[in-house]
Amino acid sequence: MSFVRRFDHVGITVADLDVACAFFVALGLQVEGRTFVEGEFLDTVCGIPDSRTEIVMLTSPDGGARVELSRFVRPELVTGSPTAMANELGLRNVAFEVDDVHAVVEWAANEGYGLVGGIGEYEGAWRMAYVRGPEGIIVSLAERLGQS
Repeated sequence: MSFVRRFDHVGITVADLDVACAFFVALGLQVEGRTFVEGEFLDTVCGIPDSRTEIVMLTSPDGGARVELSRFVRPELVTGSPTAMANELGLRNVAFEVDDVHAVVEWAANEGYGLVGGIGEYEGAWRMAYVRGPEGIIVSLAERLGQS
């Protein structure tokens, strides 16, 4: 028996919602909606009494994967590790298939976001790179090779 019907979204908590949102929109995601959430529902689900968060829901151009960016208004943010590497426990990256890894890496560098390592190729099928985006979020970029 499978409990999962479909993948819905990945949630990322950030301090600067506008900067994070602009980064993902520049990558090609589209804003689906932006709102504040508070009250019994949020308190119950996140387990933090009297919480309030502002969220932006982003979707990929194909309507598949979604990213929820959230900024807590209350309580105060708790700082994570913005320099975490891929082997640190926890959610480490969000991945997107792109048409041209080199072009995205160049764009990211011009915006002040650098590579975590380098650009690698896997068995002639994929070209990949990790870019460290706003607030240390690792964005995995994957380009499928050998397709027309």
